[in-house]
Amino acid sequence: MRVDRITSADGAPIVVHTTGTGPAVVVLHGGIVAQQRYHGLAEALEHRFTVHLYHRRGLPDAAPLDGAGTVATDLADLSAVLKHTGARHILGHGSGGFLALRAALSLPLYRVAVYDPILSVPGRDLLDQFEQALHAGDRARALTLLNRATHPDGPAAKLPFGLALRLNRMLLRRPGNRALADLLPTVAAEFRRIHEHDGLPGDYAAITAEVLLAAGARSPEHFAESCRALAEAIPHGQAIIIPGSAHDAPTVAHDEFVRPLSRFLAGSPVTA
Repeated sequence: MRVDRITSADGAPIVVHTTGTGPAVVVLHGGIVAQQRYHGLAEALEHRFTVHLYHRRGLPDAAPLDGAGTVATDLADLSAVLKHTGARHILGHGSGGFLALRAALSLPLYRVAVYDPILSVPGRDLLDQFEQALHAGDRARALTLLNRATHPDGPAAKLPFGLALRLNRMLLRRPGNRALADLLPTVAAEFRRIHEHDGLPGDYAAITAEVLLAAGARSPEHFAESCRALAEAIPHGQAIIIPGSAHDAPTVAHDEFVRPLSRFLAGSPVTA
């Protein structure tokens, strides 16, 4: 994979990882999901597309969070990547899906694919609790609150809070999980931005790009509901449900997930 180092409009460094040949596609990662976890997806697409990956601020090899970042900051970084790569197609996962849709309102994009886009977050009280736990250095509590907020119907959310907290304390003792917990402050920043732009599907009605709004059949149901509502609001929007796919499908990159995304990005009809 080729690595290029570029800068954003404010001089912040951006490291772009590239593989493949064909039309350019930029992948926007989900919250605290490192770009390396999308290498399987990039390999599945590289025979048809040139795939570009980069980290948003706060993650390794990206500019640090400084407390002043906004959605406009993220869009400026993405704009720099689009200019460098010549890409007009993007694929966003989770909070990366939110950024992809915000980008489609103002940047020159032809095709925008999102998977399980996070367009709304829990209320201010839960956000405050999450940030308070981070400021207190209690990463396990912050992770427990995050799990319950993002997967309210999942098995972890059904456990008593105290038990879920103890389990997360045990999990975070493992080196790999400790490294993941160190990235939780980036989630707080992204959730604040999403919360500030929380609105109605009609907010995205001005998008003129072709948009594929995909949700996983095994993901929380609210993702499918959100995709259907957005597809009705966006003039060239199409919602699909991908069988056998959970929220982590872009990092698993199984054929059933890759096939419709690849067809859409190539300009072919999609059914799922």
